[in-house]
Amino acid sequence: MGMSVTISVATEQDAEQIFRLQYLCFQREAALYGNYRIAPLVQSLDSVREELATDCVFVARLGDEVVGSVRGSITEDGAAAIGKLCVHPRLQGHGIGARLLRAAEAALTEERGAKRFRLQAGHRSEGNLRLYRRVGYETVGTSQGADGVPMIVLEKAAGAYAATA
Repeated sequence: MGMSVTISVATEQDAEQIFRLQYLCFQREAALYGNYRIAPLVQSLDSVREELATDCVFVARLGDEVVGSVRGSITEDGAAAIGKLCVHPRLQGHGIGARLLRAAEAALTEERGAKRFRLQAGHRSEGNLRLYRRVGYETVGTSQGADGVPMIVLEKAAGAYAATA
């Protein structure tokens, strides 16, 4: 193959690839919960475009193909909410998710002044929870998604991303 995966800021032209990738990647989550109405599966293409315009969005590319993405924004309490992290199933387990998280964390800290990062994972999503804990996130509580899925809320302090590199 010879190509390496690169991480970069997403552009407006990436919207459709992100939309399709997200739909593919979150099928496994939907099956895990028997709920195909989870937010990433019902999000519209226009909504993805809106997030590209307002949030910190990064993509992982293999050549011209978007093979991963993540989004982050600053919440009312000043924490950075990170979400919709996904990596193409054929490339999972190669550190791409961790690289996307680090890119989002760095941008949210440097460009938007984040002091803390927060994300959520479904309570049965062991692979996702393992990744988040491995890169320094700790469980701080639980919540229920709008789709009814019980979620684990995890946080870490900004600046901790450097230690996870």
